[in-house]
Amino acid sequence: MTIKWAALEKLANDEGIIAALAIDQRGSLKKMLAKAANKKANEEDIVEFKKLISSELTPYASAILLDPEYGLPAAKKRAQNTGLLVAYEKTGYDTTEPGRMPDLLPDWSATRLKEAGADAVKFMLYYDVDENNEINKKKQVFVERIGEECETIGLPFFLELMSYDAQIVDTNSREYAKVKPHKVNKMVAEFAKPRYRVDVLKVEVPVNMAYVEGFSTEHEPVYSQQEAADFYKEQNALTNGVPFIFLSAGVSAELFQKTLLFAAKSGSSFNGVLCGRATWRGGITPFAKDGEEAGREWLNTVGKNNIEALNKALKESATSLFTKAK
Repeated sequence: MTIKWAALEKLANDEGIIAALAIDQRGSLKKMLAKAANKKANEEDIVEFKKLISSELTPYASAILLDPEYGLPAAKKRAQNTGLLVAYEKTGYDTTEPGRMPDLLPDWSATRLKEAGADAVKFMLYYDVDENNEINKKKQVFVERIGEECETIGLPFFLELMSYDAQIVDTNSREYAKVKPHKVNKMVAEFAKPRYRVDVLKVEVPVNMAYVEGFSTEHEPVYSQQEAADFYKEQNALTNGVPFIFLSAGVSAELFQKTLLFAAKSGSSFNGVLCGRATWRGGITPFAKDGEEAGREWLNTVGKNNIEALNKALKESATSLFTKAK
């Protein structure tokens, strides 16, 4: 087992499942806090909310994902045996040119993140498999560089893949649901290649579950349950043996848990989750309106229930990371 694979043990639970909590949001979290408080949010609000999430919920998580801009104080509040992933990308993407081009935080390197206590680096990439080849080649090279940087210092590399379509604005729409399996799975196939040196892929589920027959009464189905299951099976094959975990993409806690069970039933050998808003989103309003203690009470009741229910779903659905150990 390589040094990087040994380091992954810090991020998984005793069963080899990554049950990680994500709160590396920056701009979006600031907007959510401001809306809930009906006032301008400041940097202190973001730091304090992250600290509260870390202190109250990491006892139930195998790892936490934070950002170095606002999250390092929260890293110090995490439970003793909880691993630390740190985001390497700037929040959002470059809006001055087409292609949602990524960028790294200018004051950080993988080495500096490791020195700050990171057990792994996470980088998020927006990628449209059907976009101009010149744009996608630049993104591929970008990821190659990060993979090489992490390889050099023996730090695990988590690559978060976010699909989109340059012509479709709403990724929650019926129009996008029709093309999502193609977008997600072809992207997974690309970045599962050894040249990128990715240790764990953080991926979207290959369908919008709100459009799967029997999962929602709000939308006319786009996929039958068998079609959806086939897309999960296809995604699993395209990972080429690279460990992969699912992101929650902001869906409700209940739907995300049902999604994991459906994925496993469909033949997906996913290795855990990095779950963010589905776990803690409801804590924003009491924290922003009524203060720290109100936020703490919500986290210790509803938030705790959310993460314990998620852990139960993972126990019933996820596959041990170390079945894929290199």
